[in-house]
Parts: sequence; C-alpha cells; structure tokens
Amino acid sequence: MIQREVVIMGGGLAGLTLALQLRQRFPDIDILVLERKPHPLPAAAHKVGESTVEIGARYFSETLGLRQHLERDHIRKFGFRFFWSEYRRDIDAVTELGVRSIFPTPSYQIDRGIFENFLGEEARRRGIEFMDRAKVRGFELADGEGDHALTYEHDGVRHHLRCRWLIDATGRAGLIKRKLDLAQPNDHDANAVWWRIDEHLLIDDWTGNDGWRGQCTPPERWRSTNHMVGPGYWVWLIPLSSGAHSVGIVCDAKMHPLDRMNTFDKALDWLREFQPLIADHCERTRDKLLDFLFFRHFSYGCKQVFSGDRWALTGEAGLFLDPFYSPGSDFICIANTYITELVAQDRAGDPVDGHARIYEQLYFSFYRNTLALYQDQYPLFGDPVVMPMKVIWDYSYYWGVLCQIVFQGRLTDLALFSELAPELEQAQQLNTRMQALMRDWHRDGDKPDRAHMLDQGRLEWFAQLNREMLDSLSAEETRARLRRNIAQLQQLADTLRARAGRGPLPAQALDLFDRQLFENT
Repeated sequence: MIQREVVIMGGGLAGLTLALQLRQRFPDIDILVLERKPHPLPAAAHKVGESTVEIGARYFSETLGLRQHLERDHIRKFGFRFFWSEYRRDIDAVTELGVRSIFPTPSYQIDRGIFENFLGEEARRRGIEFMDRAKVRGFELADGEGDHALTYEHDGVRHHLRCRWLIDATGRAGLIKRKLDLAQPNDHDANAVWWRIDEHLLIDDWTGNDGWRGQCTPPERWRSTNHMVGPGYWVWLIPLSSGAHSVGIVCDAKMHPLDRMNTFDKALDWLREFQPLIADHCERTRDKLLDFLFFRHFSYGCKQVFSGDRWALTGEAGLFLDPFYSPGSDFICIANTYITELVAQDRAGDPVDGHARIYEQLYFSFYRNTLALYQDQYPLFGDPVVMPMKVIWDYSYYWGVLCQIVFQGRLTDLALFSELAPELEQAQQLNTRMQALMRDWHRDGDKPDRAHMLDQGRLEWFAQLNREMLDSLSAEETRARLRRNIAQLQQLADTLRARAGRGPLPAQALDLFDRQLFENT
C-alpha cells in the first residue's frame, strides 16, 4: 500500500494554501492534495470569500509569497465602505463610512476562480501532487502512532493509501467532522444569498454629483467592499478582476427570512423594497447573471479541529463565522499556521498532543472573540450613529490585537500568550462589554442623522494602527505594542461610553474623535 506523509482532502482555498505553506516550511515534505472538482475552475467561481482583510491578505502575499500574483491578477481593495442607504436612490446624500485615500496595509478583492486555479498551478510548480477530479471514498483515522488509511477514486480507478497526517479541507462537506460527530451549532442565526453579474457595478457612476465622486482619491469607491446596510441586514458589492461583480444579501434570519430572497427574482423584489438603487442596476444587467446561490444558517462551530493523533480540520471544514468583516481567509491563515507547526513538531520527533490542545484553545478563543462581533448585533446595522462607532471599535480591536500577533509571527509564541494572558483577557472582556454597549445604545431610540461622509482616515490614531501593522518588531517590542494598544482600547471604550451617555468623558481619555467627523453622534 502506498505511504504518504500528508494527505489533504480538499483542494480549495484552505487546502491548497496549507499545501503551499507546508512545502515552504519543509522543502522535502511529501504532500498529496485530493480535489473533487475538475480544474481549471471558471473565473468568478461561485464561492464566497472574495474580499480579504489584512491578516488573510498578509498570509497570501507574504507568508505564501504570492504578492506578485495578487497585485497583477486581482484588485487592490479600497477598504471597507458603508452606506446607510435603505429606501434611497440618492447615494451621494446618505451617511457614508470609509476612507478618502487608501490605507497603507494592503488587502485585495480576490476572484476565487482565478486564484484557486493559480494556487493549483503553483502547488504543482512547487512539487506538490495536486490531483483534481479525485473523490474520497472512505478513510479510517488511526490512534497513537498508527497511520491513517484512505481510499479515493480518480478517473474511475480506486486507490488505497496510508498517511501520517490527514487534513480535512473539504469545506462544508466536513468529512472528518461528520465521521466523528464534531459539528457544533452556535447562536448566530443568519442567512445569505449571492450572485455574480458579468459586469462591474461602478458605484461612482450611480450619481451625477462630481463633488461626491471627487471626495475619494482616486475616485474609485467601486474597488471597496461596499456595504449597503439597514436594520437586520447588509448587502455586499465586491468587484472581481475577471470583470464580474459579486452581490450578496446577508440577513438576520428573524428579521428578514430567507424565503423572501432565495431566488434571483425574489432577491430583486427584496432589493426593490429595501435597496432600490442596487435593484435598478441588477435589473439592468440581469441578462449577464452568472449564478445564484444561498446558504441557510451559515454560521457554525466545531468541537475539535486539531488532534494529537495527527489529523486536523481547516477552513470551512471546521467552523465558519460570518462574511461581515471577511474573516474567512484570516481563520484559514490561523488554522494552517497551527497545523504547519504541529507537523514541524512531529517531524522533529516531538509529541504533538499537548500543543494541539493549546493551539486549539487559542483558535477557539479567536473564534469566540470574533463571533461576539456578530451575535445579536444585526438589528443595529441600520443605525447611522451607533453602527459607525461599532465599526471603528471592531477595527481597532482587530488591528490592535489579533493583527499585531499575526503580522509579527507570534501565533505560536506560547510564552507571549502566557505572559500577556491578563492583558489579552482584559481586551476580550472589554470587547464583550462594548458589544453589549452598542446594543443598548442602539435601543435608546432615534438619533439625529445629519448625513455626511465619515472618513476614518482623519482619525490619526486609527490610521496609525493600520500603518503600524507593517512594522517589524522584536518579541519584546511586540509585547510592548500589544500592551499599549490594549490600554488605548480601554481609552476608546471610555470615550464611546461617554458618547453613548453612559458616563462623563474621563479626563485621561485621548482626543480620539475628530469633532467635525463625528458631529452627528
């Protein structure tokens, strides 16, 4: 029977990037990737996860060395952008949150078909055996030092092999999860529908207001991940380098039931009611519709993702949070980095069970912290006063804590996590309290909305958080940076409490907000 070192079930985004990371770490490692779908995939493949944020972008461009491909074949993102545009067609006269000039830390809009085709080709160039049109027919997980057994079918022929490491990257099929009954629901009940149109939706041209278009440099809001938001939902607009545009509706299941939008015609009817400007442009281009898909109850957890018996889950085979803030590729980065470190320890002859449990605890901690950003928060999405404050808070927490850990290569630095445990726990508890504050603030009732553009770039401390992610720090400097950022989060929390009417502005609080920028609060 054939013996392999690592078999990865699933050759999508999570599986192929893990294969590349393993090969980069160990030039002599033996890897087989089994992918059910035939390659090449079509451009604008119907997969969610087109918008990357800073951690995922850093992972693809720097950790895996794919920056040239990203810059050449995909779209540099103009940040996140939000419009409180419910019932409106005058997009130039609603509250907008975004930046006028792009921040220095890059992120990208990724055409998943183009990207995954490139990943498959790159895997083969690097000596990885990537087999498409290969279907896993069964497997048995070993205990202790035994090898796993796997059967797959390729071109009508069945093959049997044994492997030391078996990785599940099969997405929502979740082969190991199903076999071991690891599925774990969470309390975030939301649905999504999405489609692609074979034409760019140029939001900058949706108004004749040259002054509004000229507020951004360059005047290319269409390159942003644009969010049209309302109570209980958001609509995404994401451009793809193939020339297509991705459109999606994500809703709190209780506030906007899926059966109102689970076909393209129903989704258009829903848009006509809540976001008529998007409906106008989707109606105009309906003859260029490429696909339409939906997910019900898309968010879920998992009981276990890493095992001392040398199996692991990555990507959506393990857990999935929410497309808002685009954390999917971030969690692929984190899971793949931990799996790569476990393989390294095994190759060195060290037991992996203890580290597998510690890395899993950290991974689940990141999951819970991120889940708090979404759970019970959709009702306030339509609030043009509170929601911008939530976005500022959520970004500050992400850039100031998790991004610093990842960008400085400290995900596996257990000494750092041990030493900073009190501060990291403080930040986690602070985030939990702030999410509750946002909900309470929203429930306070109507607030004045003097529509204008809220430019995050005018917040110098906020722009500094973005710039500083590119710094190269020593271990001690990283610890100092994290302590400073967590202290600043406390000051930001105090300022937001004061603005929400929950107490006076503390004398020691930083001057965190530009008065003109946030005058409507």
